[in-house]
Amino acid sequence: MSRVNFDTLLEAGCHFGHLKRKWNPAMAPYIFMERNGIHIIDLNKTVVKVDEAAEALKQIAKSGKKVLFVATKKQAKQVVAEKAASVNMPYVIERWPGGMLTNFPTIRKAVKKMATIDKLTNDGTYSNLSKREILQISRQRAKLEKNLGSIAELTRLPSALFVVDVLKENIAVREANRLGIPVFAIVDTNSDPTNVDFVIPANDDATKSVEVILDACCAAMAEGLEERKAEKVDMEAAGENAPKAGKKKATKARMDKAEEDAINAAKAAAFMGKDEEEA
Repeated sequence: MSRVNFDTLLEAGCHFGHLKRKWNPAMAPYIFMERNGIHIIDLNKTVVKVDEAAEALKQIAKSGKKVLFVATKKQAKQVVAEKAASVNMPYVIERWPGGMLTNFPTIRKAVKKMATIDKLTNDGTYSNLSKREILQISRQRAKLEKNLGSIAELTRLPSALFVVDVLKENIAVREANRLGIPVFAIVDTNSDPTNVDFVIPANDDATKSVEVILDACCAAMAEGLEERKAEKVDMEAAGENAPKAGKKKATKARMDKAEEDAINAAKAAAFMGKDEEEA
């Protein structure tokens, strides 16, 4: 069964593309028709593509890897932040920091700097500083939190990128392509889908459209996380049983050895008694 149906996508306005004069010819396979100078996206293909993307995202989440969500446009910011946070995934909704993927160690240093400021503030190191210096440090901390706070838990490169509007987030897509990181994206009729691994053709300007697609994808990821948790519990249970079995084996081995020692001792005593009788 599909994770999203045609009617839901239609109600959310996912079928509305851009003006015909703004279209990208590479999106032709996903366009159903043109009406009043606006391209209409084929929602039957959108349903199929959402299912493909959701299944791939589920497997990534199940393997314990991270997917970085990127949406800096106003209409999608809040939705992406909520949906990504619901599955405990990192996200970027402010300006994309150039080199975030290709120069990841530098970004990690900035995140660590934020953690260092917190630590020094809590232990009272900054208490002797002037008000001006404390204000400067606070502003620096607030700026870091705004731009990098949502990726503080991202300790290594993400396994995939989920992008809303590849035209606006072209730098992020290029960085991912350069590093071979798969890209999932909601692609409108004015965008180029050639650099996207999992294309989801849909309206990327309407909040409702973005929300419906993210609902389906994040639900799949939540399933993957649940399956991972269940497998972990099963493995732990199997791990607990294995040592018990080993313990039983070890106990049995010790008992066998004790019995053998007792038999040998009895033989030795009998042998010694026989020698005393002969003497």
